[in-house]
Amino acid sequence: MTNAAIAQPASGRRKARKRQGARGRAGLITVGVLSALIAAASIATYASGSLQRLAAEDSGLASVYASAPAAVQTALYVHIAGGSLALLLGPWQFSRRLRTRFTRAHRVSGRIYLGAVWIGSLASLVILPYNSAGWVGVAGFGALAVLWSYTGYRAVRAARGRRLEEHRAWMIRNYSLSFAAVMLRTWTPLIAVGYASVTGADADAAFSFAYHLAPFLCWVPNLLVAEVIIRARNLPSPLTKGS
Repeated sequence: MTNAAIAQPASGRRKARKRQGARGRAGLITVGVLSALIAAASIATYASGSLQRLAAEDSGLASVYASAPAAVQTALYVHIAGGSLALLLGPWQFSRRLRTRFTRAHRVSGRIYLGAVWIGSLASLVILPYNSAGWVGVAGFGALAVLWSYTGYRAVRAARGRRLEEHRAWMIRNYSLSFAAVMLRTWTPLIAVGYASVTGADADAAFSFAYHLAPFLCWVPNLLVAEVIIRARNLPSPLTKGS
């Protein structure tokens, strides 16, 4: 076999890796931008006034929590702060440059990220009984909160055990659940508009219909996509030994 014949497949593999890397960077940038926009919008909305004022302006979900006990309102703000911080920091955890060149920064930001996840998930359990989707919301958002916290715990345990591939896999799963905040604000208006156009329902009825689908729709597909990514990268999955 000639050297040219050997070099050609190697060149093809390098090109394939470059294309895969470019797609990965583009995807990460897209996720990062969307996450930053949602985090900024959430912070800007709820920092602009009291829940009572925001409820009078029909802004966000303020009307759902405006009459809730003070502890629940505080938990809402804690959840927004924790979720927003997780959205902002999460994409950076997947940067190869940060992991390899700035290892300490990666570890510090990762600890802050997971702290935000745990604080946000705990606060979400406090506000859960007051959600506007009823028992569907309790089941869907409750499962999301538990899995959000659990996948973060598994990521930490793997990192402490120096099982770095397993750590990466659990972090992908975890951030897919953080990204539920983005998908909640994506699916709800899309479904509401579609429902209103088909049924002729008014805006409130269309939003109510969409929001009753959102508690599961905002995160279940994310987790499935995360598992596809994990398998594509040959990272450990729950069905493989050692995960």
